[in-house]
Amino acid sequence: MVSANAWAAAESQSGNTSAIIIFVAFVAATLWISYWASSRTNSSSAFYTAGGNITAGQNGTAIAGDFMSAASFLGISGLIFTAGFDGLILAIGALAGWPIMLFLMSERIRNLGRYTITDVVSYRLQQRPIRMIATLGTISVIIFYLIAQMVGAGKLVELLFGIPYTVSVAMVGVLVIIYVTAGGMLATTWVQIIKAILLLSGAALMCVLALVAFNFNLDSLFAKAVEVHPRGELIMQPGSIFSDPIQAITIAVSMMFGTLGLPHVLMRLFTVPDMKAAKKSVFYASNMMALFYIMTILIGFATIAFISGDPQYYTDGKLIGGSNVAAIHLAHALGGDLLMGFMSAVAFSTILAVVAGLTVAGSAAISHDIYAELLSKGKPDPRKEMFISRITVVVLCSVAVGLGVLFQNQNVAFIAVMPMVISASVNFPILILAMYWRGFTTRGAVIGGLVGFVSSIALIVGGPKVWVSIIGAEAPLFPYDYPALFTMTAAFITMVVVSITDRSAASVQDRALFDKQLVVAELASNKKM
Repeated sequence: MVSANAWAAAESQSGNTSAIIIFVAFVAATLWISYWASSRTNSSSAFYTAGGNITAGQNGTAIAGDFMSAASFLGISGLIFTAGFDGLILAIGALAGWPIMLFLMSERIRNLGRYTITDVVSYRLQQRPIRMIATLGTISVIIFYLIAQMVGAGKLVELLFGIPYTVSVAMVGVLVIIYVTAGGMLATTWVQIIKAILLLSGAALMCVLALVAFNFNLDSLFAKAVEVHPRGELIMQPGSIFSDPIQAITIAVSMMFGTLGLPHVLMRLFTVPDMKAAKKSVFYASNMMALFYIMTILIGFATIAFISGDPQYYTDGKLIGGSNVAAIHLAHALGGDLLMGFMSAVAFSTILAVVAGLTVAGSAAISHDIYAELLSKGKPDPRKEMFISRITVVVLCSVAVGLGVLFQNQNVAFIAVMPMVISASVNFPILILAMYWRGFTTRGAVIGGLVGFVSSIALIVGGPKVWVSIIGAEAPLFPYDYPALFTMTAAFITMVVVSITDRSAASVQDRALFDKQLVVAELASNKKM
């Protein structure tokens, strides 16, 4: 990977000071938000869910901010820059799950949960085993998702300041520790809201500037991209990356159903006062994300038209900073140092907000699900719970920094699909079956969840992205990068078969509690409508 120092040095000679000022100003503003929120974060409820006092509009914007990550903005545009059409698969897959979230999941999750998605399934299943398997899925998803954000953050800071990648990633970890330990979910929410507004505004500005250059003629922009890209017309056809249709399908499945089990996104449904606000939040978020992904696709092809072959963005025939920062180079091509600085700050804020949300969810899984509910049996020491929450934040960020260094040469969009596989194979099946199938049992959830988890990790490690790219083997043990099509199916089949054949006394209680769960959900709906 070509160092970004040469780029940073060249830019500093042409007035990169303005870019750095914008970048530093945003960091200062987010630190002030954390300080403001710290005095209002004095309880577990405030730390995990901001006391449930976030409005539907604010929460919808924050959900969109959570989901419009660096993997989306930098990774998808980078994939399109590299291969064209195939990059659209990730964008389309990411959007496909939201109608299911809106119509099938948001209401029941909000009515049955308190702080985490584990609360939802433990309402009718046995506390100890289900919290253990759900926490395993949650922490695994969070750690993998953190890798993508850390890689994106490290590349951005390295590109803008010329700071070594490892130091850049460590800086991000320190900032997130400050945000979350001081301000909890309230600080995280407002950082996400500001970042979402800035990201949508910045992406819209880039789209407008790119279209102005082609007199708002999309055909001309795409024709230019075809003309300058090394693959020519092939970039407008599928098959550049995903030549095997099974590969494309399993990635789409990973994105679609993985979205429905992301703990940091689902946790946001508990930050609003009632079910009606939760559904509105998902509706607002869905619309904002649809707009964002349309703009990201346009930005991806614009990077080809403006950046591909331009020598000022290349060193030794390679794009400076790699494909992960192609969109940042486009910002420079369209608006010089000022727009580059603004979009770098926006992308960086995107990463900070998502990492903050992930660490809040991760700390809740340990301090609430494990300590408060399992070890303390629902009667925790409030001070000790808060202390464990903050210590968990530090540990998670430290792990994320280490893994961010290990995966630094991988495309962030590809990395971000890894947690989607685990989410689709563990969290989603347990959630949807617990909420909608009376015959679901704890034994089925635990055994099926373990099958989904173990098969996901094994097949990801044995696939091309880890076994070949990271470990260095000549050939992968499993042919597909993201195996959710297989692992999610295996998890569902296992859960159904084990539950049907389960005749234990605990299974009778599990089925009886489903009827009670329906009554509670219905009463909550009537009360909060």
